[in-house]
Amino acid sequence: MTASPAVPVDQSAPSPLQTLHPAYFALVMATGIVSIASFLLEFKAIAWALFYLNVLAYIILWLLFVARAIRHGAAMRADFASHARGVGFFTMIAGTCVLGSQFVVIAKLPSIALGLWYLGTALWVVLIYGVFTLLTVQAVKPVLTKGLNGGWLVAVVAAQSVSILGSQLSAGLGAWGEPVLFFCLVMWLGGGMLYIWLISMIFYRYTFFEMNPADLAPPYWINMGAVAISTLAGTFLIDAKSHSPFIVELMPFIKGVTLSFWATATWWIPMLITLGAWRHVYRRFPLRYDPLYWGAVFPLGMYTVCTFRLANVLDAPFLHVIPHYFIFVAWLAWGLTFLGLLAQLVGGAKSRFIGRPA
Repeated sequence: MTASPAVPVDQSAPSPLQTLHPAYFALVMATGIVSIASFLLEFKAIAWALFYLNVLAYIILWLLFVARAIRHGAAMRADFASHARGVGFFTMIAGTCVLGSQFVVIAKLPSIALGLWYLGTALWVVLIYGVFTLLTVQAVKPVLTKGLNGGWLVAVVAAQSVSILGSQLSAGLGAWGEPVLFFCLVMWLGGGMLYIWLISMIFYRYTFFEMNPADLAPPYWINMGAVAISTLAGTFLIDAKSHSPFIVELMPFIKGVTLSFWATATWWIPMLITLGAWRHVYRRFPLRYDPLYWGAVFPLGMYTVCTFRLANVLDAPFLHVIPHYFIFVAWLAWGLTFLGLLAQLVGGAKSRFIGRPA
């Protein structure tokens, strides 16, 4: 019997590992925050399922990134120096700290969370200053419309995720608790200032340059997500007032800024929905899976959690109606994106199988 010929495969095409997007840790960010939102709203089974899935995803992604560094080091180095892709590495920081928050809130294992906080803080120092230095010293740089996107705001998310996890752990750190809280306060304020710098340029790009459907990539949802996580970081600082005198002194300021962050996040939601409708309905831009869509799922879960927490710390129970409905939006977005990922994985596996000689 003669074997049927294999379908020819383009050997020159880069492998999925070579082109692995630096922002793929947004999957961990999104899954982690939707898990935490589910836990807070008493959907414990969903929360635990997403927790275990997230631990697995985190391990797999680290293995893939290490393998990429070994086998495709040149491609990874090029990403570090790319204005479009370099900021994606900041999702490693946020993903690590969001997973740490899951270990605090869901698994009740602060010792593991502390290790993740140390790792997340170290990653923040290396990646934030490393990537921004590389982007700054380049001789040739892209124009604003090509180099700037909402993904740059992951720098804000990274800082606030370190602040949140540190605040969550500070009560159990004994004499180190107050210095850690001060560090978390500094990270919160620094992240907030970074948001102001970046969103000013993004809004300028929005309103004074031509906008094509392809330009409105999913990371623009981080416009909202960055201030939602800043809100959440503020709520943990407010909660820390019972064991920190300097937090007590700053309490009116912290509450005011935290509410301002939440108001800004809320303002962005109708705007982003409108722009999404313009992109996919009016301009008929195809809706297909992209790893960057995890960067759109994360803000939905984060808005759910930050509103829940804000309602508690400001004693505003009427706000609880928002997370009790918004969680369904977060689940829907996570589920659709996860199905897209599965479809891509199955499609890729089929392509490789068909391409093998019989």
